[in-house]
Amino acid sequence: MVHLYKELQPTDHFEITLPHALSTNERQLLTLFYQPLTGAEPVSLYLTLWAEAEHPSSYEMTHYYLMNVLTMPIGKVFEARVALEAIGLLRTWRKDGGDSRRFIYELVRPLDAHSFFHDPLLSMFLYSKIGEHAYRKLRQRFLTQTSKESYEEVTRSFIDVYKPVHTNVPKDFYEEPEKSQQDYPFYYEQFDFNLLKSGLSEQLVPSSALTVEAREMIAKLAFLYHLSPLDMQKVVILALDDHMKLPTERLKKAAADYYKLTISKDAPKLAKTFGQKPAMTPQNLSKEQERLHYLETTPPLQVLREINNGKEPIPASVQLAEDLVVQYGMPIGVVNVLLEYVMLSTDMKLPRKYVEQIADHWNRKDLKTAKEAMELARLERDKYAQWKNEKTAKSTNAANAANQTRKPGRKTNYREEQVPDWFYKRDDKAQEATPADSSVDFEKERQKILEKLGQQDGQVN
Repeated sequence: MVHLYKELQPTDHFEITLPHALSTNERQLLTLFYQPLTGAEPVSLYLTLWAEAEHPSSYEMTHYYLMNVLTMPIGKVFEARVALEAIGLLRTWRKDGGDSRRFIYELVRPLDAHSFFHDPLLSMFLYSKIGEHAYRKLRQRFLTQTSKESYEEVTRSFIDVYKPVHTNVPKDFYEEPEKSQQDYPFYYEQFDFNLLKSGLSEQLVPSSALTVEAREMIAKLAFLYHLSPLDMQKVVILALDDHMKLPTERLKKAAADYYKLTISKDAPKLAKTFGQKPAMTPQNLSKEQERLHYLETTPPLQVLREINNGKEPIPASVQLAEDLVVQYGMPIGVVNVLLEYVMLSTDMKLPRKYVEQIADHWNRKDLKTAKEAMELARLERDKYAQWKNEKTAKSTNAANAANQTRKPGRKTNYREEQVPDWFYKRDDKAQEATPADSSVDFEKERQKILEKLGQQDGQVN
């Protein structure tokens, strides 16, 4: 999945459009029908976009905001977006502009229960996820209809009530009707209908029976049951009724019967064509690879929260991390390494000027990954320690100058804080370390941080 989520970066901006107001009933459909198909994360993304669209914000939003709200790395946000697109709940437009990209997300209303259950792919997908008992309960709940057997329909048609009036209408009044949008992106033209018709004579199956609706149903059933055009020839012959038509219900039943007789009695299942590579699972990673994977995929806010023993970081730290990602455009992995490095070298502090000084250096180096940032931090450790010491020396000189300007004998309420011994010992150790030892010391300090966080070797959050 790594090659996919590179299509989306935390700094990419987006806006949301909501063409139709969504109702409580559609929220139920999302939860009960779509969530078993896509999982909880895509539905959470949909609900978040829905909430934001109902109350448009006056500022531009970035995907870094979604990462923090959903507590997901950028790869998971991308996977959730793709799942919504595939199931027909989201349409996406992208505009590239230099180093930045902009997206428009248009929320699509869920299918109503009747359309959902009569779609062969969606209904079978749901059946395979929740089982027969729960599937029947949903059908009974949402498809219950009042019996009309003893009633006669007396509804007036349009032409019974209205009659046309001849007037001169401007030509530009009429607009081209939009093409009917499919319920979800399924390109049935990819099915080889020429091969299907090559084995069906006009006398056996007339061309008029292969309507647009029938062709779409044939392609969906072939995809669902993994049947070839030659297999679908037999299905079409079985589904043909006395009027030489191909009703959708007969096509569905014929395909299901053919599948049970020739392939399997178990219902077919649908699986995603993308996912995390097996090599990226924690069991297959070394300690260093596991740590790099964690830094590359975890939002900086979550890293700050975990280092703070689960407590929320102060707003200044949150704003600093957000500025590094959004304002300075630094990759997530690089930001995490930077925050971790500074806290290691400053006794868990985050001085903004010191962080920005290193961030400016890393931006000029054009670092892209956590591994590159970690290697540069090891090589430049002495330089960064010098920057920190210069800052400390300037602060000390300023304090001494202020003390000298005070009049002798004048009492003040100022009490100078005593600097603990470990502060100087920490700097002495940093200066005594050689470049060869710095890597080892850095890794030891990293392990101390992991112990403070309560993480064990081989564990990834």
